[in-house]
Amino acid sequence: MAELPMGKGVSAGKIASNVQKKITRAQEKVLQKLGKADETKDLAFEEGVINFNKQLAEGSKLQKDLRAYLSAVKAMHESSRHLYECLDDMYESDWYGRKDMDSIVEDSDLLWTDFHQKLVDHALISMDTYLGQFPDIRARIAKRDRKLVDFDSARHNYAAVNKGKKKEGIKITKPASLLERAAPGWAQGILSAHNVAQTNLTRSQAEEELERAQKVFEEINIDLQEELPSLWNSRVGFYVNTFQSVAGLEEKFHREMGKINQNLNDTLQKLEDHEMSRKTGSQRVRTSAVQRSEITQEANHTLSPGGPPAIPKSPSKLRPAVPPPPKVTPSMDMKQESIINLFEEAATPNISVTSPTQYEAPATANLLDMDLDSLQAATTPAAQNWDSLEDAVKEAAATEKPAAETTVDTAAESVEMPEKFLFKVKAMHDYNANDSDELELKAGDVVLVMTFENPDEQDEGWLMGMKESDWIQSKDHGKKGVFPENFTQRI
Repeated sequence: MAELPMGKGVSAGKIASNVQKKITRAQEKVLQKLGKADETKDLAFEEGVINFNKQLAEGSKLQKDLRAYLSAVKAMHESSRHLYECLDDMYESDWYGRKDMDSIVEDSDLLWTDFHQKLVDHALISMDTYLGQFPDIRARIAKRDRKLVDFDSARHNYAAVNKGKKKEGIKITKPASLLERAAPGWAQGILSAHNVAQTNLTRSQAEEELERAQKVFEEINIDLQEELPSLWNSRVGFYVNTFQSVAGLEEKFHREMGKINQNLNDTLQKLEDHEMSRKTGSQRVRTSAVQRSEITQEANHTLSPGGPPAIPKSPSKLRPAVPPPPKVTPSMDMKQESIINLFEEAATPNISVTSPTQYEAPATANLLDMDLDSLQAATTPAAQNWDSLEDAVKEAAATEKPAAETTVDTAAESVEMPEKFLFKVKAMHDYNANDSDELELKAGDVVLVMTFENPDEQDEGWLMGMKESDWIQSKDHGKKGVFPENFTQRI
């Protein structure tokens, strides 16, 4: 027969004693389940064990989920780091905000690392410490259950011994051997005394065993009766501290990460603005020749009553400005017309001119019917040279100007003009605004033209102003906007 392995400090007697205890406990449990032996019950302690097992299960689940959360944070850190590194690699060295981008990538990585480490220190380590006390208490509960079985077995054994003593007399068993049968009468007394002594020894041993088993059980039971309720009540404070730590760390992390993301957004927005500004500047240089060509083509453009003129491109840093057609200036044809007006004045002195830019062309028939001698006499003093002719034109315009100025001055006196007011124009065609900074016009609207706050913002072909009706009604500078000059006529 193979010998049982024995470790250091373990004897054969100790092993035999443990085996005997296991056999005795198994027999006792069988008798209790069959109802042939009573079992000691403690309902309060059993409720404490139920709470203990529930608390252990909840804590184990919390620990598992917390570890999964930390794994997710670590994975998110890795993903975020790779994403930012990819952006940093694509961010070229000559781009605007290169140093800011490097700083943002570094700050993001440090923030993720700090967040993960603080979760480990303030949540996971506390969780591990909290659950570390459960295995020892669970082992002591199992030991208490075993000692309770030993206590019940000793109690039943002691009760059985006492029950045998209460029987009338002590029955001496008949001698089973020939020697006992052949023993004389005086020897029968010795055998009887021996049986009584054996009975007393068994009762004493049963009592000692009961006391020892009861003492061991009560020591373990009393400690557990105090620890289990205290452990059950401690779960509230632990859960509060754990989730407060996680929530506080998350709040701080997301607040700092929000600042980093805002800095990243601002840096990228500045890069976009810088790039678009550079492209716009290059486009303006490239389109200078095109602008000069358009100016040449539109030099003789006048507003036609048949439809609105071409809308110049909206003023924007993304779109080059297209100049409007220049205002009609006095040319050779106009000088000839002025000459005719002078002749007409001499012939018909009662005609009045209402506008420096509007005048009636004389009928060709009247010129043909005129006497050449009279014509020469009328034109000789005025047409000696172009300089004297221009002086005559200016004098004619001067006679017309007071009437127009009187009208403007009267309107200016009745309505206080806005600051930086230049002159008035009248819309000749409808204009639908395409941007928020543009002015919506209807044919016939009178617009008060003002100077730009920043002269660099003025694009060729566009004026800044606001409707006279809006100014009279609210005097709000916020209603001003830009509009194409070639849709209007100065008044």
